[in-house]
Amino acid sequence: MTDDAHRPARHPRDTRRPAADPPVALVTGASSGIGAATADRLGAAGWRLLLSGTDRARLEAAAARTGGRALPEDLAKPDGPQRLAEAALAATGRVDALVASAGLGWRGPFAETPTDTLDRMLEVNLAAPLRLVRLLLPGMLERRRGRIVLLGSMAGQVGVRDEAAYAATKAGLAMFAESLWYELRGTGVGVRIVLPGAVDTPFFDRRGTPYQRERPRPVTPELVADTVLASITTAADRPFVPRWLGLPARIHGVAPGTFRRMASRFG
Repeated sequence: MTDDAHRPARHPRDTRRPAADPPVALVTGASSGIGAATADRLGAAGWRLLLSGTDRARLEAAAARTGGRALPEDLAKPDGPQRLAEAALAATGRVDALVASAGLGWRGPFAETPTDTLDRMLEVNLAAPLRLVRLLLPGMLERRRGRIVLLGSMAGQVGVRDEAAYAATKAGLAMFAESLWYELRGTGVGVRIVLPGAVDTPFFDRRGTPYQRERPRPVTPELVADTVLASITTAADRPFVPRWLGLPARIHGVAPGTFRRMASRFG
């Protein structure tokens, strides 16, 4: 799908406001991994940053490194998004771009998924982004300017064995982005979902199981962050990282049986 409601793509430098009024980005999951790398990229591009995460020490380090402001919050709590949105608006008066990169995972048979882990995944991966968008979107619509960037996953496009709950949260996020895209056409507000495969971050350590597949090889969080920045400043609204992952996603869409046989054979 295209984003024909927005202006033609420009170089990132052309999107900056005057130095006295830089655009404001709220980045969740900014204490490590993709979120931290995205904060670095946005800071270098001249954005004013509001950084959220649960690891206060790492979050403060990211804020110091990028010139941003740390807003620690636990998005696994149902009222976490409300508190974060209120703190962000109190700090800067507006949010021009939301980058929802906070995420949790777990690997194992679905029947053995710990209930508290399932609940936290549902809250952080799916409910929190929806709640944040609901709270921040009205201001963007009023200004007729804004970007919503959601961090999805290849798992949410094709499914992954032993990651049923995680894949379900990311699939839900993808359908949210798809549906919201139709609503926002012509408003000046764009929605993007970035779809990485495996990424070399602490995500796998935190879920308790290391990455075990031979393919695809994990990419760097910096590569994903570059794609996030590009998605904000161009009309690319469903980029895969790496880009070749778009091919298996298309095969899954048109020939799911063929895809399943390939996945069973090649892992």
